[in-house]
Amino acid sequence: MINLTFTNETLTELRHLRFNHPHPHIQKKMDVLLLKSYKLPHHLIASIAGCCENTIRSYFSEYEEGGLERLKQLNFYMPQSKLVGKKDEIKALFENEPPATLKQAAAAIEKLTGIKRSLSQIQKFLLGHGMKRRKVGSIPAKADTEKQKQFMHETMEPRLQEARENKRVVYFVDAAHFVLSYFLGFLWCFTRLFVKTAPGRQRFNVLGALNAVTHQLITVTNESYINAQSVCELLLKIAEQHANVPITLILDNARYQKCAIVTELAKSLNIELLYLPSYSPNLNLIERLWKFVKKKCLNSIYHENFLAFQTAILDLLNNLDQHKIELDTLLTLKFQTFPSISDNPSGLIPIQNKPSQPQEPLLERHTSRQKEKRKARTFRHCRYKMPNSIPYDQKNNAACIGA
Repeated sequence: MINLTFTNETLTELRHLRFNHPHPHIQKKMDVLLLKSYKLPHHLIASIAGCCENTIRSYFSEYEEGGLERLKQLNFYMPQSKLVGKKDEIKALFENEPPATLKQAAAAIEKLTGIKRSLSQIQKFLLGHGMKRRKVGSIPAKADTEKQKQFMHETMEPRLQEARENKRVVYFVDAAHFVLSYFLGFLWCFTRLFVKTAPGRQRFNVLGALNAVTHQLITVTNESYINAQSVCELLLKIAEQHANVPITLILDNARYQKCAIVTELAKSLNIELLYLPSYSPNLNLIERLWKFVKKKCLNSIYHENFLAFQTAILDLLNNLDQHKIELDTLLTLKFQTFPSISDNPSGLIPIQNKPSQPQEPLLERHTSRQKEKRKARTFRHCRYKMPNSIPYDQKNNAACIGA
């Protein structure tokens, strides 16, 4: 018989760890030690814990060697890929030359390290080290990122702050040209689907002004062209709704928005026209709204004729309040900025606003799932069953184990 001594502090920690340790194997060890503290015979402890007597003796030996800290150690055999030793070299290679496919990645790794692995192993390695197959975005090659940052911090942000404090009204202005054609998107389906393409190339133009704070939308629409007259009509609509309040319009450098007719009318209406730096769609909030419109009523949807196409767009634009929760999340006043483009002759610009995190190791994912299951455990699910052969005093002691 192995005799072990337990202090009150040790027993308290055992009772805590048997349910709260993240790994189920360690939980079982704590269960066994707690049963041992009630001086139950080894065959009974093994029966309750669901393991053999040699196993529980090994737990007791570990406790004698190093206490609870020794019991918390996991000594599972976990082989490590040879690629792990080359991870820094592989990371440096793929930062400069990111592969498009797993085949390319496998070939590049074999050429660099001489280690050949299957595509599934390459995928597991890349995911485990923070890589993921992502869609490449775009940025205008002529964009001046330094001017964008300066405009955002020195010019745009002070006016947006006044808008938040109800001292000013700020609108983002832009035109969208919706062409009656096909808009492809993603669908959950059992087989690949094809959307019919509508005949003709009719265009529905929407010149919109989006309130930066309330997300109110004011529009001017037509089926021909957006021109200076359209912009003047929009200015008059905005001025009618906001009397005695400073108004700022943030808009791009389209010619019809910078002509003399527009600037003179804006001046007479006391409306400030704030022009974005060239090639700066990332700083125009309303661009996100146009993308939202395509996603909601155009992508993967067939419109039989131009009238149905036009009606779908107008129904969404006129009922944006029905999508308030989504739009409040989408139209936040946080804008994408980019590092200097000239420093990247390859044309691939890495964005570090949200650094990628390595995938959670398999063992940790397993233990986190086990932890969630334990949260749902109740007292009636306790697995301890007390055989009738236990003496009365031992039965009373053992009944207190779950206390």
